[in-house]
Amino acid sequence: MSTEHPAEILHYTAFSTRPEGGNPAGVVLDASVLDDAAMLAVAAGLGYSESAFLTEAPGERTYTVRYFSPKAEVPFCGHATVAAALALADRDGPGDLEFLTLAGPVPVTVESREGALRATLTSVEPHVAEVSAADLAEALAALDWPAADLDPALPPRIAFAGARHLVLAAGTRERLADLGYDFSRLEALMRRLDLTTVQLVWRESERVFHARDPFPVGGVVEDPATGAAAAAFGGYARELGLVPDDAVLTVYQGEDMGRPGTLTVELRPGDARVRVSGAGTRIG
Repeated sequence: MSTEHPAEILHYTAFSTRPEGGNPAGVVLDASVLDDAAMLAVAAGLGYSESAFLTEAPGERTYTVRYFSPKAEVPFCGHATVAAALALADRDGPGDLEFLTLAGPVPVTVESREGALRATLTSVEPHVAEVSAADLAEALAALDWPAADLDPALPPRIAFAGARHLVLAAGTRERLADLGYDFSRLEALMRRLDLTTVQLVWRESERVFHARDPFPVGGVVEDPATGAAAAAFGGYARELGLVPDDAVLTVYQGEDMGRPGTLTVELRPGDARVRVSGAGTRIG
């Protein structure tokens, strides 16, 4: 991509140690030379689901971070947070970071494990809200999912941990794998409900889940590995009593897109926040 500004654009993938896996993100470690229009142009040119733009803020290893999809700014993005943290670790070494996002401060820790870097973000405090019967019916119609294909043990909710996601649980792995939706219709509903993605999940076992995240509001059919949605889902699962409050969950995402990734979601007693961790690597 050609640019008319001096900002260096790095390419990382999050939630996979392989460049062809996980979720790719653009990372600009010094975005001080970019205005809003330039950041959006960079994100659109890259075509990744999101890109992260950092500027140094007061405090040790503290950065203001903004996230742009190809179509708009989003308040928080988990995979681009992981990608940016790994880029900083490659430059400055592992350790603790603080990202100041539109959703609030997000601590991130990067560690080196068995020769690979792994980042853990701590979300803002999550919350869960009901979804109306009419909005649920519209979402299912846009997805072309019969209501009977949902898992009644995981009820539909809107979950937040920095961004809003509609959680819908498939009753079978086959239902999750068969994804073909009305892009414009789902986008219109998501804009009305201020949703970042629709998180479609299938529960393999007590603490293992598979996920897919349509992202039409970002101009992307599907997000390959969604850290913000994983954090929101952790809050959802705890709020509804689906898992203990000290659980470690595994979320597999991207398999159906050919970009497999693994997200680890950790819940801790006495701390409402959710931790999401994963490995990653530089692309190119």
